[in-house]
Amino acid sequence: MIHATAIVQCEAPESVSIGPYAVVGPEVVLGERVVVDAHAVVTGITTLSDDVKIGPGAVIGTPPQDLKFAGERTSLEIGARTVIREMANINCGTSATGKTVIGADCFLMAFSHVAHDCIIGDGVILANSVNLAGHVEIGRKAIIGGVVPVHQFTRIGEYSMIGGGFRVSRDVTPFTLAGGEPLRMIGINKLGLRRNGFSNEEIAFAVDSFRYFFKNPDTMAGKVAAVLAGETDDSLRRRMAEFISASSRGVTI
Repeated sequence: MIHATAIVQCEAPESVSIGPYAVVGPEVVLGERVVVDAHAVVTGITTLSDDVKIGPGAVIGTPPQDLKFAGERTSLEIGARTVIREMANINCGTSATGKTVIGADCFLMAFSHVAHDCIIGDGVILANSVNLAGHVEIGRKAIIGGVVPVHQFTRIGEYSMIGGGFRVSRDVTPFTLAGGEPLRMIGINKLGLRRNGFSNEEIAFAVDSFRYFFKNPDTMAGKVAAVLAGETDDSLRRRMAEFISASSRGVTI
């Protein structure tokens, strides 16, 4: 399962597949049934969990593109069943957090880039040529359309969707649909919620919550405070309020 032209410097389970001219470094940890396709490079202190697939020409686990990086030992973790397509690039972390983390069941399409210290939740999809700057956080099941640049330290909430080709410079609230230039809130990601098993009642509540936060003329701080004080359960509205409350860059509106 390891091609004769591949260079594999770490221990590899018998179930892995390493393609022609691929290079796997000495500190890489390979799970069961990992696939590293032709000409891919996996280096650094990188962990590929079970069933991860690395596409042709991808470069995984390289040092961060950060002028402050001084060679400290940092890592990259990629969760089970995640697929990384051809020519994608993912960097290790810096001393700020120590690692870059990509969750399970993610799909990173061709030419996507994940910079240092990013935290990506389970089931996230990055379309072709999405570029994440350092310290970006993406909640589970979020989808980012093609050719989208995301500013450093930006947070993208769970189950949200961002249309292709639009720049993200502020946080995107969970469950929402964002698009336009400059980026703005369009509504609730109804299709995404439906596909992920949310009930009609939950989706209707999310729509009502969107109107509350983004159409109500009261101040955002006041609206968030009212929800946090009045709703103690794990409702969609409270999750939106908690996300907005924790924003340091401000949220897209």
